[in-house]
Amino acid sequence: QVRLVESGGGLVQPGGSLRLSCAASGSIFSIGTMGWYRQAPGKQRELVATTGSGSTDYADSVKGRFAISRDNAKNTVFLQMNSLKPEDTAVYYCNVDRAVVHGVSGLRNYWGQGTQVTVSS
Repeated sequence: QVRLVESGGGLVQPGGSLRLSCAASGSIFSIGTMGWYRQAPGKQRELVATTGSGSTDYADSVKGRFAISRDNAKNTVFLQMNSLKPEDTAVYYCNVDRAVVHGVSGLRNYWGQGTQVTVSS
C-alpha cells in the first residue's frame, strides 16, 4: 500500500515561515497530482495548493505567500509557507491523487494523517 508521511509543522509567530514536507512511499508506479489541504477548527477541509501535470494551483488566501514544489524522483511534495498569519492555523494534510500503484487497479487517492501548524504570538 501507500503511506504518506508529513513533517515540518509547528508553532510560529505571525510573519514567520515554515516548510512542510510529505513523502509518499510504497509500491508507487506514478503520481498525477500532489498537494496540500488544511482544516481549521470548526471549518471544512480546504485546498491550499496542488501541483501536477506541469501546473500548480493555489488558494487565493495563500497566493504570493506559499509555494509548492515537488521531487518526482522521491515522490515528495513540499510547501514553503512565508508571511504566516494567525488565520493560517490549521491541520495541514498531504494528498496524492491519480496514483498508479502496483497490484491495485485504477487511479488511487491517498491522504496523510496531518501536521499541525499554529501561528500565534
